[in-house]
Amino acid sequence: MKRISLPVLLGIGLSFSLGAGGAFADNIVLKNGARLNVTGYQLVGDKYRLQMTGGVVEIAADEVERIEPEDVFAPPPPPVVPAAKGNYRDLVENSAARYKVDADLISSVIAAESNFNAKAVSRKNARGLMQLMPETAAKLGVRNVFDPQENIDAGTRYLGNLLQRYQNDLSLALAAYNAGPERVQQYGRVPPFAETQSYVRRVQRSYQTSKDAAGGKSAGAASGPGTSVLGTAGSGANTGPPAAGSNVPPQM
Repeated sequence: MKRISLPVLLGIGLSFSLGAGGAFADNIVLKNGARLNVTGYQLVGDKYRLQMTGGVVEIAADEVERIEPEDVFAPPPPPVVPAAKGNYRDLVENSAARYKVDADLISSVIAAESNFNAKAVSRKNARGLMQLMPETAAKLGVRNVFDPQENIDAGTRYLGNLLQRYQNDLSLALAAYNAGPERVQQYGRVPPFAETQSYVRRVQRSYQTSKDAAGGKSAGAASGPGTSVLGTAGSGANTGPPAAGSNVPPQM
């Protein structure tokens, strides 16, 4: 673990803030007015462990004034021409190839979210196949949330961002998709909400089953070069106060 003095840490953080683009980041605002741009953080005892360019650094918690989310989505890559298949599989595979997320994982999320009902609306107002909240859909540039292609594309993009944010830890990515990244950050693990924990288990079970049916391929193995799938951290995945619907605007 690197331990770097505050002046050096400020220099690293400010230079990273200027150079960062197209990736998730958060601003750590210090009591002296300085702002550090980090890609991840964790409160450990009386210190914040910050993930920054070049490694991990620590800073005393009492030096932190507040933490502000900075949600910046990378521009979407060019679309991939889908193959013609039924039950939205063509759209799923198109988005899977575009964002490097396993197609079976996308289908498992859709099954848990809407049971493939493109017009589904939850009691919390999450909408469409991947149950996007209006705020999330707007941030992702969705014009018609009930359009299967737009919904799957945006939902996969968001899921891929969460997988990247949590370093391919599927449990945490699914928990954030269901209850919100701020809840995962609050607890440092899958939040202790029965609905969220059940959701994570249900999607993981469906995903593993699809892999087994495809020939015994482990759900921990990518289905192609650069494909995001899952990590190995703790299980668990709405009682308690989870965020609206099953999908919330990305925030910390």
